[in-house]
Amino acid sequence: MRLGGHEGNSERLVNRTVERYGVWLRSTVVCLCGALGFVGADAADAADVPLALSLLVPAALACGVRLWSLRRPLPSALLWTLDAAVVTLMGLSQPVLGGEGANAMVEVTIGISVIAFQFEWATRPVAGAALAVGGAAACALGDILSSPAHGLGVVPLVPLVRMAIQVGLSRAAYLIVRARARGADRSAAVRAALRREADVAAARRATERAYLATLHDTASATLLMVSQGDSRDWSWLPPRARQDLEALSAMPGFETGSVDLAALLGCVPEGEGKARVRLTTYIEGPLAMPSGPGLAIFNGVREAVTNVGRHAGVREAELRAWREGSDAVVELSDAGRGFDPDSVPARRRGISGSIVGRMHAVGGTASITSRPGAGTRVRWRWHEPGRGPYTGSGGPHATGAPCPPRSPAQHTAAARFLRGQILYGAQLVALLICLVWQFTISLPRLMAHQDAYHPAWAQTAAFVCLVAVAATGGAHLLRGRQIPPAVRAWCLGSVLAVSAVSACTLPPEQSTGAADWAFGVVGWHALFLLADLRVRVFAAFLGAHIGINAAAVAWSGAPTAAESAVLGIATIGSCGLQLSVGVLMSHLLRGTAAAGSAAEREEQLRTRERIHEHLQRDHKERYRALTATTVPLLVGLGHGVLSPHDEEVRLRCGVEGARMRRLFAEGDAVSDPLLNELRACVEVAEHRGVTVSLAVRGRPGEAPVEVRRKLIDPVAVTLGRTRSTARVTVVWTPGTVRVSVVGVDCADDRTAGADVPSPGCATESEVSVVRTRRGESMWAEASWSRSASSGVDLP
Repeated sequence: MRLGGHEGNSERLVNRTVERYGVWLRSTVVCLCGALGFVGADAADAADVPLALSLLVPAALACGVRLWSLRRPLPSALLWTLDAAVVTLMGLSQPVLGGEGANAMVEVTIGISVIAFQFEWATRPVAGAALAVGGAAACALGDILSSPAHGLGVVPLVPLVRMAIQVGLSRAAYLIVRARARGADRSAAVRAALRREADVAAARRATERAYLATLHDTASATLLMVSQGDSRDWSWLPPRARQDLEALSAMPGFETGSVDLAALLGCVPEGEGKARVRLTTYIEGPLAMPSGPGLAIFNGVREAVTNVGRHAGVREAELRAWREGSDAVVELSDAGRGFDPDSVPARRRGISGSIVGRMHAVGGTASITSRPGAGTRVRWRWHEPGRGPYTGSGGPHATGAPCPPRSPAQHTAAARFLRGQILYGAQLVALLICLVWQFTISLPRLMAHQDAYHPAWAQTAAFVCLVAVAATGGAHLLRGRQIPPAVRAWCLGSVLAVSAVSACTLPPEQSTGAADWAFGVVGWHALFLLADLRVRVFAAFLGAHIGINAAAVAWSGAPTAAESAVLGIATIGSCGLQLSVGVLMSHLLRGTAAAGSAAEREEQLRTRERIHEHLQRDHKERYRALTATTVPLLVGLGHGVLSPHDEEVRLRCGVEGARMRRLFAEGDAVSDPLLNELRACVEVAEHRGVTVSLAVRGRPGEAPVEVRRKLIDPVAVTLGRTRSTARVTVVWTPGTVRVSVVGVDCADDRTAGADVPSPGCATESEVSVVRTRRGESMWAEASWSRSASSGVDLP
């Protein structure tokens, strides 16, 4: 994935791993093959030894500097110069050392170096290609200087062609694996974007619920009490109005740190006036917990105490709190009149929003036990994460953090997906190397040395067997299927049999030489078959393969030191390279877990930033909507500018209380949202003693929430200012809905606040509002007609 020019975590893993792999591979091969080449050299003259060391030692030191640069980055130009110097020094060492050992050393070290350059400079292919050309030139220079004629005609073309094939395969291998990594990054980005949007939406909904619960417990309750005018002593009102303003200006969802729940419960307000409740507390403290659930329990207890004072018919309650294992438990009980919890309407928010909803949002539970005549018991329970399994029904948000945590299953699934993509790419690379090497390198060798095999048909059969193995495994791979264990075992046995047949039907002096077509290709087939297993399994196979060939050579007599050096160099150049590729695959597959974790951390950070951005904007919009009506009332009541004894003030409080109740009802899952929200406004008027009749005509349809707000607002205003009786009518007709209200003994609208609509606007078509006053009666009607482009069906 490359978003805005930046590489994704999977691609970053591939680039970082292959660079380190290339440096370590080349450095190891240069040092080992340099030592073996020195041992197997023909330079008997003591004067040539210092000259040979003066070439090999600087090459090894350059490799050491390159390894050091993995920890301390150096300028790219310096690194490129060091890499070019290594292959040049190795090429110049060939005429100094002389002999078959020197030729093999230079061919293997430069051949593997040009392979490693494609990984070291994977993100800079031009630099890697230039080093590959330089390596080929150094190899040709060594051949020219080693021959007596010193002419271009002595340069063998086969090693250069093989080097070109190796460079092409190396670059293709990187591109294939990188493409799979990018594909994994793109898929992960799509899934992360979807999950991020879902998390943002969930956080916004949770914060909206918390906001509505706070609004219900503070401003709504205060304004409704003022509108009802049921208190003679209003001394409690100014400080409460100021506290309500502070609560509304605070932003829910961003509580951090920890609190002592025991200390919080000691500060639960007992109410004022006739609604005051005397609390008897039994608290076993301290009860330390994150502030999110601690404040949720505190606010829920405060609302429950308020409900006792309003509805229980008693003025005493008992509050208990204790630790039960890893759970914090709080219980409030009273001996009042009790009620049936199942009979409470969904639009009543005291229990569903302020008590149960708050606890569910922070990962806890709240339960209400009550029946008529038997009192009420409310219990809050919060489980502290990390102390054992939790059997409650709450969500995962235990700390109040706005970003929901990921489950271990999500982490595992993401890492498994990334590992599968990298593994598939690695298997494709191994299969490609098998086929290209077998048909471009091994097949010409097999055809050119038929006379050296005894018998030749055995070597041909072995070649066909390897082709069958590659075709069988490739058929499963390209169809997206794993190779069955039985098929894998048969293929591995066949590959090992090919190694044995080739070693036994080849003259010992030709082992690992030009006629030995199988020695360098058998390992690639095994790597393809064993790529998804531990690298030690592949190493064991290579050990068996090398052991078979070594036994075949030793059967005809022990080789000399020079011959052993040549065999060792050839083994490093083929089996060592294959083992290093297996190790590289293993590192890539192991690194997918870390890459997945890094991607998850980055995604959580982006999600937190997005959630914070949305919550900030939502909070500003909500508070801006309150500043036109609710905030001025609370400010006036809090600072004594407005008096609750003034009827106009009480009427304005009733209007705002009705608007808030309608807002609370927006989230109810009901078949007729418009009627449900109207009933919420009607209940407020009925609590003030107004007799309201509600009638519905026609078959209810659907109306957007913005439209419902504008349709109901005139009704809320009229009901809030009506003193005696009112009649509300809803009429549904094809394409139109009308909501009207007639209020008898309705006070005049003497403030601009009465004309302020609810937040939001009808974007598809405007709601028309008509108001008519006749004496003390007010008639208001709001109507909305569906436009052709709105897509909303009315009956």
